[in-house]
Amino acid sequence: MTRYRPDPQILALGPDFFDPVEPARFPQCTPRFLNRLWAERVGLDLDEEQWAAHFCRFVPLPDNLQQPLALRYHGHQFRVYNPEIGDGRGFLFAQLRESRFGRTNPDQPQRAGDRLLDLGTKGSGQTPHSRHADGRLTLKGGIREVLATEMLEALGVQTSKSFALFETGEQLERGDEPSPTRSSVLTRLSHGHIRIGTFQRLAFFGDVENIDKLVRYCLELLYGEPAAENAAANALRLFDLASGATADLAASYLTAGFVHGVLNSDNINITGESFDYGPWRFTPEWDPEFTAAYFDHYGLYAFGRQPEAIHWDLAQLAGCLSLVTEAPPLSDLLAGWSDRFEQALVAALLRRLGVAPGTNDRELAAALINALATRAQPIDRVFFDWRGGRDPGPQAYPRDEFRKVAALLKGRESRRSHPYWSNPSPCSMHIDEVEAIWSAIAERDDWRPFEEKVTAVRRMGEAIEQDAPAS
Repeated sequence: MTRYRPDPQILALGPDFFDPVEPARFPQCTPRFLNRLWAERVGLDLDEEQWAAHFCRFVPLPDNLQQPLALRYHGHQFRVYNPEIGDGRGFLFAQLRESRFGRTNPDQPQRAGDRLLDLGTKGSGQTPHSRHADGRLTLKGGIREVLATEMLEALGVQTSKSFALFETGEQLERGDEPSPTRSSVLTRLSHGHIRIGTFQRLAFFGDVENIDKLVRYCLELLYGEPAAENAAANALRLFDLASGATADLAASYLTAGFVHGVLNSDNINITGESFDYGPWRFTPEWDPEFTAAYFDHYGLYAFGRQPEAIHWDLAQLAGCLSLVTEAPPLSDLLAGWSDRFEQALVAALLRRLGVAPGTNDRELAAALINALATRAQPIDRVFFDWRGGRDPGPQAYPRDEFRKVAALLKGRESRRSHPYWSNPSPCSMHIDEVEAIWSAIAERDDWRPFEEKVTAVRRMGEAIEQDAPAS
C-alpha cells in the first residue's frame, strides 16, 4: 500500500487565489462509485464510513486542508470573456502526493520523484462564484463524468480521475433534462486545478506579482522544475511546457474519437490534463463536424476543430504571460504549436494502433486518417480490428484507403495477447449506450449496466496497456 502523503501547497499562494467555503449538507450519502484503484495509489485506505465522511460530508483528511477552497478564475466562454466565473459548485478539498506516473510527452523532462495531485469536487454546494445557481450536480451528470473519465483513462488520454460519486438524496430542477431529478456529489483526482483562466483573472487585474507567483507554483509543483531567479525565463519555460502538454491533449482527443464539448479557456488545465466533463460525446465515425453540446450552434468545439480551440486558448495564456516576459518568444512558441500537435497526433495514432515507431510514421498516420475519414467503419472498430498492426484482410476492409494502410504496416506487427482482442466487438462509449445506462438507473434503479460498463472499460484499458509495443 502506498503511503498517504498530504501536501496542501495551495496555501502558499495566499488568499488572492481562493475563497474558503463550507460544503453543503446532504440528506444522504449513498456510494455509487468509489475508485479504489486510485485510492490505493495515493495511499488512502478507507472503509465505507470513511469514504462517506471524507467525500460526501467532506470531513478534512488528516494533515490536509482544514477548510475547502473555491478557486478564483476568469475565462473565455465560447470566446466571450467572462470575469464572473470561478468555482461555482466545487472546491479544492485536499492535496496529496502520488509517486508513480509517466511523462505527458517524451520530449519533456521527467518530473522528479512524485507529483502533486488535487482532490476537487463538483456539486458540493454554493460558493461566492455560484451566481444564484444551486451549486449541485445531477446524478446523471455525475454518472456521465465517471463514464467519460474511465473511458479516456483506458484509451491513454491524460485525464482527471473520477474518485468518488455519492448520491445525495436531493431533488433538483433543471431546464435541460426531466425534473425533478436525482442529485449527486463528485470528487475528482486531478494533476492540478490551475487553468488558463486562472492566469486570465490575474492579467485582468494587472496583477504581475501574483502571475509570477503562480508561474513558479506551476513550474515547481506541477511540472517538477526548479524556478529560476528570472521571472521572464520562468514564464517562457512554463509556456513551453504548457504548449507541449496541450498539443498532446488535442492529439489524444482526436485519436480517442472524443469531443469534450466545452473547450473554454477556464476548462484548459495548465498541465494539459483533460477535466470537467459536461456535454461530452464520443463520435462513432471520423466526422470533423460532429458536436457534443446542443448549444454549440456554430460548431466551435466540433470534433475536428478541437485543436484549433485549444490553440486559441493557449494564445490567451500567451497574452497573460506577456505581462512578465517578452512577447516575441511567446509568439514563436505559439507559432510552433501546430508542428508539435502534428508530431503528437502521429505518436497518439501509433499508440492506439499498437505499433512501435518506425521510418514511415507520418505517411502511415496520414493514410490512417484518410481511411478513417471514409467512415467505412466506426473509429472503435477500426482500431480494434487493426490493433497490433494486423491487417484484417481485403474482405473486411476492401477500400483502397485501407489497403494503403495495410501496405504501410507490412512488417510492423506487434503482439496482441490479451483475451480482450478476441471479443466479437470493441468496447465503446457512444451516446445511446450512455443513455441506456442512465435509463436503467432512472427507471428501475438498476446499477448493473453502469457497473458492467466500468468493468468492461477497465478490461479494455488492461489490454491496451499489456499489449503496448516497446518504444
